[in-house]
Amino acid sequence: MQAAVVTVGDELLAGDTVNTNATWLCTELTERGVTVERVTTVPDRVADIARIVNEYHAEYDVVVVTGGLGPTHDDVTMEAVAAAFGRSLERSEDAAEWLETNGGYSATDLVDGTTDLPAGSRMLPNDEGVAPGAVVGSVYVLPGVPGEMKAMFDRVADEFAGEKTHVRFVHTSEPESSLIKRFETVHAQFDVTVGSYPGDHVRVKLAGADEETVDAAAAWLEAQVELFEEE
Repeated sequence: MQAAVVTVGDELLAGDTVNTNATWLCTELTERGVTVERVTTVPDRVADIARIVNEYHAEYDVVVVTGGLGPTHDDVTMEAVAAAFGRSLERSEDAAEWLETNGGYSATDLVDGTTDLPAGSRMLPNDEGVAPGAVVGSVYVLPGVPGEMKAMFDRVADEFAGEKTHVRFVHTSEPESSLIKRFETVHAQFDVTVGSYPGDHVRVKLAGADEETVDAAAAWLEAQVELFEEE
């Protein structure tokens, strides 16, 4: 399963809010064997959101959109997703009933538009807030508030699945440029992918479908490099 993650919000693009949702979603999806191919942040504009959702829906197995849910003037994600599918926004009786039953909200308590979802979509209850999410085709629309997003994702987590990838990290104090030949060798000898991430030391990520192969590749590489030891 290949996925794209779309985060919505002017505040993300301005740097006012750290985009922790993207990192969390990518981690959760990867752990379920889903390959995340794209992470895109778009402003609170209907046309921009609709264009990206339309494009990614055609290209990937699943799209996860987070942010911009609710009845305020800049919460336009549901309208944009509806536009991407050529649908209208309609009051969701499922959302209204869930909010009344589980949240104690009557119709008169809610701001107009709170329960409006793309026509024909599946409503996702918000256990930590008010604004519901939705599933339209293979597009999952989640809130932007991290606690609400995580709780809603947990409700549908089993719908994301792929081949599990096993990962091992090797930490070395050698410079990344000096490791290239050994990266090529471990990749050739073992059925693993190799990634390197420099910082105060180099983290080498070995990943593959077979756990024993990944362990063997890590053991081989650990014997070939100068290991990093924290002081």
